[in-house]
Amino acid sequence: MLVAFSSAFGYVLAINGAVDWFILSMLSIGGFLVSGASVIFNQIIEKDLDAMMNRTKTRPLPLGIISSYEALIYGLIVGIAGLVMLYIYTNPLTVLLSFISMLLYSFVYTPLKRVGPIAVFVGAIPGALPPLIGWVAFSGDITFEALVIFGIQFIWQFPHFWAIAWVADDDYKRAGFKLLPNGGRKDFNSAVQIMTYTLFLLPLSLLPAKFGITGIDSAIVAIVCGVLFLAQTFKLMIDTSRKSALKIMFGSFIYLPVVQIAFMLDKV
Repeated sequence: MLVAFSSAFGYVLAINGAVDWFILSMLSIGGFLVSGASVIFNQIIEKDLDAMMNRTKTRPLPLGIISSYEALIYGLIVGIAGLVMLYIYTNPLTVLLSFISMLLYSFVYTPLKRVGPIAVFVGAIPGALPPLIGWVAFSGDITFEALVIFGIQFIWQFPHFWAIAWVADDDYKRAGFKLLPNGGRKDFNSAVQIMTYTLFLLPLSLLPAKFGITGIDSAIVAIVCGVLFLAQTFKLMIDTSRKSALKIMFGSFIYLPVVQIAFMLDKV
């Protein structure tokens, strides 16, 4: 759902006039399907690892409710349907970027999760592509403005991913996932890195107003949300507790849609 919403966000920011709600709907549905296929392939690859973790052991594949073959066929159908929809209603570049995003998430990020924190960097790319894809769906080009909104969501991925990794650390260790920075330790240095990337969101969130994509009202909203988000990271630096990491995780889920809604409202 977040992928579909972020794609719509990028599309709305790119328009110069009335919103074509039909095309926007097709873009969102197509993005939703491609994202769903990515998750299916991820769960096929990690079936045995999911069985080791409390948060994933009740998924259909670890429980044997469906087979990997059935999941693969379903994933291919869903993924192809999404790409075809995007091809019909948007443009070839949108399809290419969506396909690259699916490949990066399912077949590069997924295996890298057991290698080290480099997985977070790689995973942040497909995680940040939806708004850029939405922009390209309207414009047909990767413009500087598209890279700006890509950059905001790219940097947001780091505190978001690391907060999840902090909260789910015990589960992740069972599966051999290594996502936390600083050698995988839940300590002050890892908390500082989370704070640093969150801090970068403040100047980045001003760029849409700076380059005329949106106005000053949404910039104010983004700064207020950014400061509140940043404040949570200082608490983690002080106590390095799971409770503080959990607040950052929920804060990240609130920050992104609120800021994106503010940008869209300011645009239209």
